[in-house]
Amino acid sequence: MKVTYLSSAAILVESAGAKLLCDPWLEDGAFYGSWCHYPPLEAEPDDFDDVDGIYISHIHPDHFDPATLRQFDADVPVYIHDYRWDYLREEIDALGFDVIELDHDARTHLAGDLHINILAADACDPEICGNYFGCSWVEGNPELGSTQVDSLAAIDDGEHVVVNMNDCPYPMVETSMRQVKERYGDVDLLCHQYSAAQFYPQCMLDYSHEQKLQARDAVIREKHELATQFVDLLEPDYYLPFAGEYVLAGELAPLNQYTANPPRVEAYDWFERNVPDDHEPVFLNSGEHIDLAAGDVSSPFEPIDQQAKREYIDEVLAERSFDYEDAPMPEREELYDRLPAAYESFEANRQSVGFETDTTVLVSLLDDEYVELTFDGEGYELVASPEMDQYDGYVRIEVDPRLLNWLLQGTEKAHWSDAKIGSHLGIAKQPDIYERQLYNCLGSFHA
Repeated sequence: MKVTYLSSAAILVESAGAKLLCDPWLEDGAFYGSWCHYPPLEAEPDDFDDVDGIYISHIHPDHFDPATLRQFDADVPVYIHDYRWDYLREEIDALGFDVIELDHDARTHLAGDLHINILAADACDPEICGNYFGCSWVEGNPELGSTQVDSLAAIDDGEHVVVNMNDCPYPMVETSMRQVKERYGDVDLLCHQYSAAQFYPQCMLDYSHEQKLQARDAVIREKHELATQFVDLLEPDYYLPFAGEYVLAGELAPLNQYTANPPRVEAYDWFERNVPDDHEPVFLNSGEHIDLAAGDVSSPFEPIDQQAKREYIDEVLAERSFDYEDAPMPEREELYDRLPAAYESFEANRQSVGFETDTTVLVSLLDDEYVELTFDGEGYELVASPEMDQYDGYVRIEVDPRLLNWLLQGTEKAHWSDAKIGSHLGIAKQPDIYERQLYNCLGSFHA
Protein backbone atom coordinates (compact mmCIF):
# COMPACT_ATOMS: atom_id res chain seq x y z
CA MET A 1 0.00 0.00 0.00
CA LYS A 2 1.24 3.48 -0.91
CA VAL A 3 0.04 6.78 0.58
CA THR A 4 0.79 10.05 -1.20
CA TYR A 5 0.51 13.40 0.59
CA LEU A 6 -0.93 16.22 -1.52
CA SER A 7 -1.81 19.10 0.79
CA SER A 8 -3.66 19.75 4.05
CA ALA A 9 -5.91 16.66 4.46
CA ALA A 10 -5.70 15.55 0.82
CA ILE A 11 -4.02 12.16 0.43
CA LEU A 12 -4.10 9.41 -2.18
CA VAL A 13 -4.18 5.78 -1.00
CA GLU A 14 -3.19 3.11 -3.54
CA SER A 15 -2.99 -0.67 -3.43
CA ALA A 16 -2.45 -2.99 -6.40
CA GLY A 17 -3.91 -0.46 -8.83
CA ALA A 18 -6.92 0.51 -6.72
CA LYS A 19 -6.98 4.17 -5.71
CA LEU A 20 -8.88 6.24 -3.14
CA LEU A 21 -8.58 10.04 -3.00
CA CYS A 22 -9.35 11.62 0.37
CA ASP A 23 -10.60 15.17 0.96
CA PRO A 24 -9.27 16.72 -2.26
CA TRP A 25 -8.93 20.45 -1.61
CA LEU A 26 -6.64 21.29 -4.54
CA GLU A 27 -7.83 24.76 -5.57
CA ASP A 28 -6.90 28.01 -3.82
CA GLY A 29 -9.67 30.14 -2.37
CA ALA A 30 -11.56 28.01 0.15
CA PHE A 31 -13.65 29.82 2.79
CA TYR A 32 -14.78 32.62 0.43
CA GLY A 33 -11.28 33.15 -0.91
CA SER A 34 -9.24 33.44 2.28
CA TRP A 35 -7.57 29.99 2.41
CA CYS A 36 -4.78 29.13 -0.03
CA HIS A 37 -1.91 26.66 -0.33
CA TYR A 38 1.78 27.11 0.13
CA PRO A 39 3.82 25.97 -1.66
CA PRO A 40 1.50 26.41 -4.66
CA LEU A 41 0.19 22.98 -5.60
CA GLU A 42 1.48 21.24 -8.69
CA ALA A 43 -1.18 18.53 -8.38
CA GLU A 44 -4.35 19.20 -10.37
CA PRO A 45 -7.72 17.44 -10.27
CA ASP A 46 -7.23 15.87 -13.71
CA ASP A 47 -4.18 14.07 -12.33
CA PHE A 48 -6.63 11.80 -10.49
CA ASP A 49 -9.09 10.87 -13.22
CA ASP A 50 -8.35 7.20 -12.64
CA VAL A 51 -9.31 7.01 -8.95
CA ASP A 52 -11.86 4.39 -7.91
CA GLY A 53 -13.47 6.58 -5.28
CA ILE A 54 -13.34 9.81 -3.34
CA TYR A 55 -13.80 9.99 0.43
CA ILE A 56 -15.14 13.28 1.83
CA SER A 57 -14.83 13.37 5.61
CA HIS A 58 -17.03 16.39 6.31
CA ILE A 59 -18.47 19.57 4.88
CA HIS A 60 -15.79 22.16 5.71
CA PRO A 61 -14.39 23.65 2.46
CA ASP A 62 -10.82 22.47 3.06
CA HIS A 63 -12.22 18.91 2.91
CA PHE A 64 -15.29 19.28 0.70
CA ASP A 65 -14.19 21.76 -1.98
CA PRO A 66 -16.76 22.22 -4.77
CA ALA A 67 -14.22 24.08 -6.95
CA THR A 68 -12.02 20.98 -6.96
CA LEU A 69 -14.82 18.42 -7.31
CA ARG A 70 -16.34 20.20 -10.31
CA GLN A 71 -13.20 19.25 -12.24
CA PHE A 72 -13.62 15.53 -11.60
CA ASP A 73 -15.62 13.07 -13.66
CA ALA A 74 -18.95 12.83 -11.85
CA ASP A 75 -18.97 9.08 -12.49
CA VAL A 76 -16.43 8.64 -9.67
CA PRO A 77 -18.34 7.48 -6.55
CA VAL A 78 -18.05 9.68 -3.48
CA TYR A 79 -18.12 8.00 -0.07
CA ILE A 80 -19.33 9.81 3.06
CA HIS A 81 -20.64 8.92 6.48
CA ASP A 82 -24.43 8.65 6.77
CA TYR A 83 -24.93 11.72 8.92
CA ARG A 84 -28.10 12.46 10.84
CA TRP A 85 -28.68 15.44 8.54
CA ASP A 86 -28.24 15.35 4.76
CA TYR A 87 -26.46 18.64 4.21
CA LEU A 88 -23.22 17.06 2.90
CA ARG A 89 -24.97 14.51 0.68
CA GLU A 90 -27.17 17.20 -0.83
CA GLU A 91 -24.20 19.45 -1.59
CA ILE A 92 -22.34 16.62 -3.35
CA ASP A 93 -25.53 15.49 -5.13
CA ALA A 94 -25.87 19.00 -6.54
CA LEU A 95 -22.47 18.57 -8.23
CA GLY A 96 -23.78 15.50 -10.06
CA PHE A 97 -21.91 12.77 -8.17
CA ASP A 98 -23.19 9.41 -7.03
CA VAL A 99 -22.98 9.70 -3.23
CA ILE A 100 -22.62 6.51 -1.23
CA GLU A 101 -23.53 6.98 2.44
CA LEU A 102 -21.97 4.40 4.72
CA ASP A 103 -23.19 3.39 8.15
CA HIS A 104 -20.87 3.86 11.10
CA ASP A 105 -18.15 1.17 11.28
CA ALA A 106 -19.25 -0.71 8.13
CA ARG A 107 -16.19 -1.97 6.19
CA THR A 108 -16.99 -1.54 2.48
CA HIS A 109 -15.24 -2.78 -0.66
CA LEU A 110 -13.93 -0.12 -3.07
CA ALA A 111 -11.89 -1.85 -5.77
CA GLY A 112 -9.30 -4.61 -5.94
CA ASP A 113 -8.34 -5.41 -2.36
CA LEU A 114 -9.02 -1.87 -1.14
CA HIS A 115 -11.71 -1.31 1.52
CA ILE A 116 -12.96 1.74 3.41
CA ASN A 117 -14.64 1.94 6.79
CA ILE A 118 -16.03 5.34 7.79
CA LEU A 119 -16.72 6.05 11.46
CA ALA A 120 -18.43 9.07 12.95
CA ALA A 121 -16.36 11.23 15.26
CA ASP A 122 -19.12 10.86 17.85
CA ALA A 123 -19.44 7.09 17.23
CA CYS A 124 -23.08 7.67 16.24
CA ASP A 125 -23.77 8.13 19.94
CA PRO A 126 -25.69 11.37 20.55
CA GLU A 127 -24.75 11.27 24.21
CA ILE A 128 -21.07 11.62 23.28
CA CYS A 129 -21.83 14.53 20.97
CA GLY A 130 -24.15 15.98 23.58
CA ASN A 131 -21.45 15.86 26.20
CA TYR A 132 -19.20 17.79 23.83
CA PHE A 133 -21.60 20.29 22.27
CA GLY A 134 -24.67 20.11 24.49
CA CYS A 135 -26.94 20.09 21.46
CA SER A 136 -27.64 16.50 20.47
CA TRP A 137 -30.91 15.99 22.29
CA VAL A 138 -32.81 18.74 20.50
CA GLU A 139 -35.56 16.39 19.33
CA GLY A 140 -35.71 14.41 22.55
CA ASN A 141 -34.75 11.31 20.59
CA PRO A 142 -31.82 9.18 21.81
CA GLU A 143 -31.56 7.50 18.39
CA LEU A 144 -30.57 10.56 16.38
CA GLY A 145 -27.47 9.04 14.84
CA SER A 146 -24.36 11.08 14.18
CA THR A 147 -24.98 14.75 14.92
CA GLN A 148 -21.40 15.98 14.68
CA VAL A 149 -19.76 17.08 11.43
CA ASP A 150 -16.53 15.04 11.42
CA SER A 151 -15.72 11.48 10.44
CA LEU A 152 -12.63 9.28 10.26
CA ALA A 153 -11.80 6.45 7.88
CA ALA A 154 -9.94 3.17 8.21
CA ILE A 155 -8.62 2.12 4.79
CA ASP A 156 -7.18 -1.37 4.29
CA ASP A 157 -6.17 -3.87 1.62
CA GLY A 158 -6.23 -6.93 3.85
CA GLU A 159 -2.56 -6.49 4.66
CA HIS A 160 -2.02 -2.85 5.62
CA VAL A 161 -4.24 -0.38 7.48
CA VAL A 162 -4.29 3.42 7.18
CA VAL A 163 -6.37 5.41 9.65
CA ASN A 164 -7.30 8.88 8.44
CA MET A 165 -8.43 11.03 11.40
CA ASN A 166 -9.06 14.23 9.41
CA ASP A 167 -10.27 16.90 11.87
CA CYS A 168 -11.84 14.59 14.45
CA PRO A 169 -11.54 16.22 17.89
CA TYR A 170 -10.09 14.39 20.85
CA PRO A 171 -11.45 13.22 23.27
CA MET A 172 -14.83 12.99 21.53
CA VAL A 173 -13.44 10.58 18.94
CA GLU A 174 -11.91 8.18 21.47
CA THR A 175 -14.81 5.71 21.31
CA SER A 176 -14.57 5.45 17.52
CA MET A 177 -10.79 5.06 17.74
CA ARG A 178 -11.17 2.15 20.16
CA GLN A 179 -13.62 0.54 17.75
CA VAL A 180 -10.98 0.82 15.02
CA LYS A 181 -8.35 -0.64 17.32
CA GLU A 182 -10.59 -3.56 18.23
CA ARG A 183 -11.49 -4.34 14.62
CA TYR A 184 -8.08 -3.94 12.95
CA GLY A 185 -5.50 -4.37 15.68
CA ASP A 186 -2.25 -3.19 14.10
CA VAL A 187 -2.28 0.15 12.31
CA ASP A 188 0.46 0.83 9.75
CA LEU A 189 -0.09 4.55 9.20
CA LEU A 190 -2.05 7.10 11.22
CA CYS A 191 -2.84 10.46 9.56
CA HIS A 192 -3.87 13.02 12.15
CA GLN A 193 -4.28 16.74 12.74
CA TYR A 194 -1.51 18.61 14.54
CA SER A 195 -2.34 22.30 14.01
CA ALA A 196 -5.40 24.52 14.38
CA ALA A 197 -7.82 25.42 11.60
CA GLN A 198 -9.65 28.11 13.54
CA PHE A 199 -10.14 31.85 13.97
CA TYR A 200 -8.20 32.03 17.23
CA PRO A 201 -6.03 33.90 17.93
CA GLN A 202 -5.52 35.78 14.67
CA CYS A 203 -9.03 37.27 14.64
CA MET A 204 -8.96 38.64 18.18
CA LEU A 205 -9.46 42.41 17.89
CA ASP A 206 -8.57 43.23 21.49
CA TYR A 207 -5.30 41.24 21.65
CA SER A 208 -1.95 42.96 21.33
CA HIS A 209 0.72 41.63 18.99
CA GLU A 210 2.44 39.92 21.89
CA GLN A 211 -0.82 38.40 23.18
CA LYS A 212 -1.60 36.93 19.77
CA LEU A 213 1.85 35.37 19.53
CA GLN A 214 1.55 33.90 23.03
CA ALA A 215 -1.93 32.55 22.30
CA ARG A 216 -0.71 31.11 18.98
CA ASP A 217 2.10 29.23 20.67
CA ALA A 218 -0.24 27.94 23.37
CA VAL A 219 -2.68 26.60 20.77
CA ILE A 220 0.14 24.91 18.84
CA ARG A 221 1.33 23.18 22.01
CA GLU A 222 -2.21 22.07 22.84
CA LYS A 223 -2.76 20.64 19.35
CA HIS A 224 0.57 18.82 19.39
CA GLU A 225 -0.20 17.33 22.80
CA LEU A 226 -3.66 16.22 21.69
CA ALA A 227 -2.08 14.61 18.63
CA THR A 228 0.00 12.37 20.87
CA GLN A 229 -3.26 10.95 22.23
CA PHE A 230 -4.07 9.63 18.76
CA VAL A 231 -0.66 7.98 18.52
CA ASP A 232 -0.79 6.57 22.07
CA LEU A 233 -4.19 4.96 21.50
CA LEU A 234 -3.75 3.48 18.00
CA GLU A 235 -0.01 2.69 18.33
CA PRO A 236 0.78 2.96 14.59
CA ASP A 237 4.07 1.99 13.00
CA TYR A 238 4.12 5.37 11.24
CA TYR A 239 2.17 8.58 11.78
CA LEU A 240 1.65 11.49 9.41
CA PRO A 241 0.72 14.84 11.01
CA PHE A 242 -1.42 16.67 8.46
CA ALA A 243 -4.68 18.64 7.91
CA GLY A 244 -5.52 22.22 8.75
CA GLU A 245 -2.56 23.58 6.78
CA TYR A 246 -3.36 26.82 4.97
CA VAL A 247 -2.22 30.37 4.23
CA LEU A 248 -4.49 33.40 4.50
CA ALA A 249 -4.84 35.58 1.41
CA GLY A 250 -6.18 39.05 0.55
CA GLU A 251 -6.41 41.67 3.24
CA LEU A 252 -6.12 38.90 5.84
CA ALA A 253 -2.55 38.09 4.76
CA PRO A 254 -0.97 40.04 7.67
CA LEU A 255 -2.72 37.63 10.07
CA ASN A 256 -0.63 34.66 8.93
CA GLN A 257 1.96 35.37 11.60
CA TYR A 258 -0.66 34.61 14.25
CA THR A 259 -2.31 31.44 12.92
CA ALA A 260 -1.60 28.26 14.87
CA ASN A 261 0.01 26.60 11.85
CA PRO A 262 3.68 26.08 12.72
CA PRO A 263 6.37 25.40 10.12
CA ARG A 264 6.22 21.66 9.56
CA VAL A 265 9.89 21.26 10.39
CA GLU A 266 9.17 22.62 13.88
CA ALA A 267 6.31 20.15 14.27
CA TYR A 268 8.60 17.35 13.10
CA ASP A 269 11.16 18.24 15.75
CA TRP A 270 8.47 18.37 18.45
CA PHE A 271 7.03 14.94 17.61
CA GLU A 272 10.47 13.36 17.41
CA ARG A 273 11.20 14.61 20.93
CA ASN A 274 7.84 13.77 22.49
CA VAL A 275 6.59 10.54 20.92
CA PRO A 276 8.19 7.14 21.69
CA ASP A 277 10.68 5.88 19.13
CA ASP A 278 8.61 2.81 18.29
CA HIS A 279 6.26 5.11 16.34
CA GLU A 280 7.98 6.84 13.43
CA PRO A 281 6.90 10.34 12.28
CA VAL A 282 6.48 10.78 8.53
CA PHE A 283 6.53 14.26 7.01
CA LEU A 284 6.16 14.41 3.23
CA ASN A 285 6.40 17.20 0.72
CA SER A 286 3.48 17.52 -1.67
CA GLY A 287 3.45 14.70 -4.22
CA GLU A 288 5.72 12.40 -2.20
CA HIS A 289 4.63 9.09 -0.75
CA ILE A 290 5.37 6.37 1.77
CA ASP A 291 5.40 2.71 0.73
CA LEU A 292 4.04 0.84 3.76
CA ALA A 293 5.26 -2.56 2.59
CA ALA A 294 8.85 -1.40 2.27
CA GLY A 295 8.73 1.31 4.92
CA ASP A 296 10.34 3.73 2.46
CA VAL A 297 9.51 7.32 1.53
CA SER A 298 9.89 8.50 -2.05
CA SER A 299 11.98 11.53 -1.05
CA PRO A 300 13.28 12.97 2.23
CA PHE A 301 11.24 15.80 3.69
CA GLU A 302 12.58 19.23 2.74
CA PRO A 303 11.50 22.15 4.97
CA ILE A 304 9.89 25.17 3.34
CA ASP A 305 11.97 28.30 2.83
CA GLN A 306 10.14 30.66 5.20
CA GLN A 307 11.50 33.80 3.52
CA ALA A 308 10.24 32.62 0.13
CA LYS A 309 6.88 31.88 1.74
CA ARG A 310 6.63 35.41 3.16
CA GLU A 311 7.50 36.90 -0.21
CA TYR A 312 4.85 34.79 -1.95
CA ILE A 313 2.24 35.88 0.59
CA ASP A 314 3.15 39.56 0.22
CA GLU A 315 3.54 39.59 -3.56
CA VAL A 316 0.89 37.12 -4.68
CA LEU A 317 -1.66 36.09 -2.08
CA ALA A 318 -2.12 39.52 -0.49
CA GLU A 319 -3.27 40.85 -3.87
CA ARG A 320 -6.18 38.43 -4.13
CA SER A 321 -9.77 39.33 -3.35
CA PHE A 322 -12.55 37.53 -1.51
CA ASP A 323 -15.71 36.19 -3.13
CA TYR A 324 -18.00 38.73 -1.49
CA GLU A 325 -15.86 41.72 -2.42
CA ASP A 326 -17.41 41.70 -5.90
CA ALA A 327 -20.89 42.06 -4.39
CA PRO A 328 -22.44 45.54 -4.07
CA MET A 329 -22.42 47.20 -0.66
CA PRO A 330 -25.88 46.59 0.85
CA GLU A 331 -28.23 49.41 1.73
CA ARG A 332 -28.99 49.85 5.41
CA GLU A 333 -32.68 49.03 4.90
CA GLU A 334 -31.73 45.83 3.08
CA LEU A 335 -29.92 44.59 6.18
CA TYR A 336 -32.73 45.79 8.44
CA ASP A 337 -35.28 43.82 6.39
CA ARG A 338 -33.35 40.58 6.91
CA LEU A 339 -33.02 40.88 10.67
CA PRO A 340 -36.53 39.78 11.85
CA ALA A 341 -36.42 36.40 10.08
CA ALA A 342 -32.76 35.93 11.05
CA TYR A 343 -33.58 36.55 14.72
CA GLU A 344 -36.53 34.16 14.57
CA SER A 345 -34.25 31.40 13.28
CA PHE A 346 -31.59 32.23 15.87
CA GLU A 347 -34.10 32.20 18.73
CA ALA A 348 -35.69 28.93 17.59
CA ASN A 349 -32.29 27.27 17.63
CA ARG A 350 -31.40 28.78 21.01
CA GLN A 351 -34.61 27.47 22.53
CA SER A 352 -34.21 24.02 20.95
CA VAL A 353 -30.82 23.50 22.60
CA GLY A 354 -31.85 25.25 25.83
CA PHE A 355 -28.86 27.57 25.83
CA GLU A 356 -28.80 30.67 28.02
CA THR A 357 -26.02 33.09 28.85
CA ASP A 358 -25.65 36.63 30.16
CA THR A 359 -23.28 37.36 27.29
CA THR A 360 -24.55 39.83 24.68
CA VAL A 361 -23.55 39.47 21.03
CA LEU A 362 -23.09 42.60 18.94
CA VAL A 363 -22.74 42.18 15.17
CA SER A 364 -21.58 45.14 13.09
CA LEU A 365 -23.96 46.45 10.43
CA LEU A 366 -22.91 49.65 8.65
CA ASP A 367 -20.80 52.50 9.97
CA ASP A 368 -20.95 52.41 13.79
CA GLU A 369 -24.26 50.57 14.07
CA TYR A 370 -24.66 47.07 15.52
CA VAL A 371 -27.42 44.54 16.01
CA GLU A 372 -27.55 43.49 19.66
CA LEU A 373 -28.56 39.88 20.41
CA THR A 374 -29.31 38.54 23.87
CA PHE A 375 -29.90 34.93 24.85
CA ASP A 376 -33.07 35.44 26.85
CA GLY A 377 -35.75 35.53 24.15
CA GLU A 378 -36.23 39.30 24.49
CA GLY A 379 -35.58 40.08 20.82
CA TYR A 380 -32.86 42.18 19.21
CA GLU A 381 -32.03 45.87 19.18
CA LEU A 382 -30.14 48.24 16.93
CA VAL A 383 -27.49 50.22 18.75
CA ALA A 384 -25.13 52.95 17.55
CA SER A 385 -21.57 53.25 18.90
CA PRO A 386 -22.28 51.03 21.93
CA GLU A 387 -20.33 51.58 25.14
CA MET A 388 -18.90 48.13 25.75
CA ASP A 389 -18.42 48.58 29.49
CA GLN A 390 -22.21 48.61 29.96
CA TYR A 391 -22.39 44.87 29.29
CA ASP A 392 -21.80 42.18 31.89
CA GLY A 393 -20.25 40.13 29.10
CA TYR A 394 -20.10 40.56 25.36
CA VAL A 395 -18.88 39.17 22.07
CA ARG A 396 -18.41 41.91 19.46
CA ILE A 397 -18.17 40.73 15.87
CA GLU A 398 -16.89 42.92 13.05
CA VAL A 399 -17.84 41.70 9.57
CA ASP A 400 -17.74 43.19 6.09
CA PRO A 401 -21.32 44.36 5.31
CA ARG A 402 -21.24 42.52 1.97
CA LEU A 403 -20.44 39.24 3.70
CA LEU A 404 -22.99 39.98 6.41
CA ASN A 405 -25.63 40.42 3.74
CA TRP A 406 -24.78 36.94 2.45
CA LEU A 407 -24.77 35.46 5.96
CA LEU A 408 -28.19 36.87 6.75
CA GLN A 409 -29.65 35.37 3.57
CA GLY A 410 -28.90 31.82 4.66
CA THR A 411 -26.59 28.90 4.17
CA GLU A 412 -27.04 28.74 0.40
CA LYS A 413 -25.17 32.05 0.30
CA ALA A 414 -22.78 31.81 3.25
CA HIS A 415 -22.24 30.02 6.58
CA TRP A 416 -21.32 31.74 9.84
CA SER A 417 -19.01 28.84 10.73
CA ASP A 418 -17.17 29.13 7.41
CA ALA A 419 -16.84 32.89 7.84
CA LYS A 420 -15.37 32.32 11.29
CA ILE A 421 -12.98 29.53 10.31
CA GLY A 422 -11.98 31.54 7.25
CA SER A 423 -10.92 34.41 9.56
CA HIS A 424 -13.43 36.84 8.04
CA LEU A 425 -14.88 37.78 11.44
CA GLY A 426 -13.03 40.11 13.77
CA ILE A 427 -13.92 39.17 17.35
CA ALA A 428 -13.56 40.86 20.72
CA LYS A 429 -14.95 39.27 23.87
CA GLN A 430 -15.18 39.92 27.56
CA PRO A 431 -14.68 37.88 29.61
CA ASP A 432 -12.09 36.18 27.45
CA ILE A 433 -13.72 32.75 27.35
CA TYR A 434 -15.05 30.68 24.47
CA GLU A 435 -18.74 29.79 24.81
CA ARG A 436 -19.08 27.14 22.12
CA GLN A 437 -22.86 27.04 22.16
CA LEU A 438 -23.05 30.80 21.71
CA TYR A 439 -21.38 30.45 18.32
CA ASN A 440 -23.49 27.42 17.44
CA CYS A 441 -26.62 29.51 18.06
CA LEU A 442 -25.17 32.40 16.08
CA GLY A 443 -24.80 30.00 13.16
CA SER A 444 -28.61 30.07 12.85
CA PHE A 445 -28.77 33.88 12.65
CA HIS A 446 -30.02 33.95 9.06
CA ALA A 447 -33.28 34.14 7.17
